[in-house]
Amino acid sequence: MLNLFYSPGACSQASHIALEEAGADYKQTLVDFKTSEQTDAGFLAINPLGRVPALATDAGILTETPAILVYIAHTNPDLNLALSDDPWAFAQVQSFNSFLASTVHVNHAHGRRGSRWADQQSSYDDMRQKLPQTMSACIQLVEDRMQTPWVMGDAYTICDPYLFTIANWLEADGVTLQNYPRVADHHTRMAARPAVIRALAKEQA
Repeated sequence: MLNLFYSPGACSQASHIALEEAGADYKQTLVDFKTSEQTDAGFLAINPLGRVPALATDAGILTETPAILVYIAHTNPDLNLALSDDPWAFAQVQSFNSFLASTVHVNHAHGRRGSRWADQQSSYDDMRQKLPQTMSACIQLVEDRMQTPWVMGDAYTICDPYLFTIANWLEADGVTLQNYPRVADHHTRMAARPAVIRALAKEQA
């Protein structure tokens, strides 16, 4: 059975939603960031970076959200969650999710994980002050790039839970979601999906 290591509201939420969407047989293991459980030796043996998500599979441990999302999609091929039957469409899925992981999420982390890049409090303060600007610029790029009703158009894909998860962070990052109509409409649609409702309920339990 799959085992998802997660923290409520973290980027692991995207994988959580994808597992529910796929109807996967899995269990979930909470990694409590409030007690810094991610730095415990036990979890570092699972993911040496001390981050979620991590997905335990029969073949080993997977880390990094884009990789886990693709794994979920490819192990549930009938749902075509990664548009894998079309090389161009699959590359577009990968491009979008890579942007979320490498740019949008990293910008978000500058507001909370400044010690990854700097040592001085003044540097942390500067990064936090810059956060609304950098995140707004990122979400504007998403707004311009995404289709409707889902990120890739008519097809629901693994891009959708990832964008939904990041959109949940925007208010705390000083960004007004309603300023981006496509992203806001997408967020509303996602919030109504049964898989999303189930995943969020499990994270809040």
